Amino acid sequence: MSTLRTSRPALALLMGAAVAAQTLAGIPSAGAETTPVTVTVNTRAALAVASDTAVGTNHAIWDSNLGTNETADLLKAAGVKMLRYPGGSYADIYHWKTHTAPGGYVAPNTDFDTFIRGAQRTGAQPIVIANYGTGTAEEAADWVKYANVTKGYGVKYWEIGNENYGNGHYGADWEADDHADKTPAEYARNVVKYSDAMKAVDPTVKIGAVLTAPANWPDGIVADGDQATWNDTVLSIAASKIDFVILHWYPPHTDVADVLTKTAHIPDMIYMVKQQIAKHAGARAGDIGIAMTEINSGIAYNTQPAALFAADAYAALMEQGLFTIDWWNVHNGIGTVSTVAGHTDYGDFGMLSSAGCTGDVCEPPFNTPFAPYHAISMVSAFAHPGDQFVRAATDEPLVAAHAVRRPNGDLAVLLVNRDPDSERQVKIGYAGFAPADEAPTVSSLTNGATSVTTGHGGTATTQTLPPYSVTTLVLHPAAAATGAPAAPGQPTVSGVTDRTATISWPAAAPGAAPVAKYEIHRQNGAVTEQLGETSVTSYVVHNLVPGTRYTVNVIARDTAGRVSWASAPLTFTTGSPAESSCSVRLTDTTDWGSGFVGNVEITNTGTAALDGWTLGFTWPTTWQSVSSGWSANWTQSGRTVTVTSTPDNRRLASGAATSIGFVGAYSGPNVLPTAFTLNGTVCTTR
Repeated sequence: MSTLRTSRPALALLMGAAVAAQTLAGIPSAGAETTPVTVTVNTRAALAVASDTAVGTNHAIWDSNLGTNETADLLKAAGVKMLRYPGGSYADIYHWKTHTAPGGYVAPNTDFDTFIRGAQRTGAQPIVIANYGTGTAEEAADWVKYANVTKGYGVKYWEIGNENYGNGHYGADWEADDHADKTPAEYARNVVKYSDAMKAVDPTVKIGAVLTAPANWPDGIVADGDQATWNDTVLSIAASKIDFVILHWYPPHTDVADVLTKTAHIPDMIYMVKQQIAKHAGARAGDIGIAMTEINSGIAYNTQPAALFAADAYAALMEQGLFTIDWWNVHNGIGTVSTVAGHTDYGDFGMLSSAGCTGDVCEPPFNTPFAPYHAISMVSAFAHPGDQFVRAATDEPLVAAHAVRRPNGDLAVLLVNRDPDSERQVKIGYAGFAPADEAPTVSSLTNGATSVTTGHGGTATTQTLPPYSVTTLVLHPAAAATGAPAAPGQPTVSGVTDRTATISWPAAAPGAAPVAKYEIHRQNGAVTEQLGETSVTSYVVHNLVPGTRYTVNVIARDTAGRVSWASAPLTFTTGSPAESSCSVRLTDTTDWGSGFVGNVEITNTGTAALDGWTLGFTWPTTWQSVSSGWSANWTQSGRTVTVTSTPDNRRLASGAATSIGFVGAYSGPNVLPTAFTLNGTVCTTR
């Protein structure tokens, strides 16, 4: 079998060769630290509901054990509910009718029917990649016909190609693409053709288009001859014909410590993708799902850091509503061998051992689970389909927290201790949930462990997390909740200005008593603030901050004081004043994926001339900064940027404008600021 992960450029494979420091970048290990970590879980701050296909992984046709009973049973035991086929970049050279991949190795007994039998035994839905690179829309339509009409397999999800931006159009060339035109526009036009042909055979199939993950190559880059980035171009042409978008994520990193910080990028990454979809899909935006069909730490592949990354990343992506997250890969093969956190790492992207050797070093027996397998198993046990994620947060960067509320009233909490050296005492507080006075069910995966241990220990409010560990708690409520109203329906927003927004929602079904009122709560980390309450199903929120992202939930309270679950979340961003004495336009003129040239045009729209000015704005994230600037004096403190005039442009007559510029740097999703002040006045953003 092939031992190469075939859907990434060689550079990505080399990134795992060096394993460095075992503490988070810039954050020292606590050593004998004894101050408890504060964990806050807030059930009033609801996030997405866990999908029934959320936990997935990849199968590849060069894996001779694809679809075997032993492998399928291991995947079933891990709770895998989505299986991807035929395997990364191989998809763009694979022809399903002949079961061939010219230029690549195809293992025996890995054809489509064998894959489906394995998926059925696993209890997982298939997600299939149609050959875009060397195939045709007709070939893909024939595959849909065979799968769903001839065989009745009911394959719902179909991707159009793999990482097609890797076809050489942006420089790197690893993805097969026989099209003379390799632009994103040509890919999008063909996605439309594929969608039409495949849905003509089976109108129920869901079609996915390939996007790039924000802050990951080639995001932000506009190639020669193009008018926009890959994502904007693809969505502008194909948004009306697709049902989901596809992301792959192998976080750029410097070492093991660094990769564990990258999960902090997930909320902004997915926010940016949703904004891109909304921009081009309009009213259809809510019908277009997001799938992360490849993910891996890209370093310390088989050892505990990859397990910590997997548990944290899966939970964080599920919180954002992704309907599937698929680990790369089931089996992959031995790579560069190293020692990580005291244990042998075989450089193998697989969840399960391939039993390969390099020199005198051999992997453990075939199908031995590696650490990420156990972490993914824990995620499956932690978040069941239909569970609702709720906000959880900690006051310690080395400890991550996630939580779900189950339909039966139970609460589950997932805790990740990223400190390689020290155990952490945690003190857990709950809002909107009262735990039973009993020892919770505790599951733990520790560094070097070959299985997950489960028992009862600690309390609902105090736990000890071993070094480099994943821990889950399952808590029963102190009293069964009966008679409460149902959760309000999905809120929507309208009339958003710089200071106000109108929130509306479908009414909650009453329980044992009539609904008395609805409360609107804003999420601020794991803390919520009540923005208002009303007896009707709409509320105008006032006193908002311009250019600010808000996530809110609605809760129903009945006449007996019983409280519903929180509604699904609603996220919106306020604008700028419709009228002001100044206006600002920020333009990203050139982007290279880790930085950009920004042009800022400032206009004095007031009636009086300005003799000297100060522009202010705040970066949305901690990983953005001004590297240098011109035509003004640029300074940055924390996330706040202050820009002052020079003798050449200090005087702005009424109606006059000046342009200034800067080089911005970013190491995560580059969400641009949308609120600016000039001499303390909030400007209109154009």
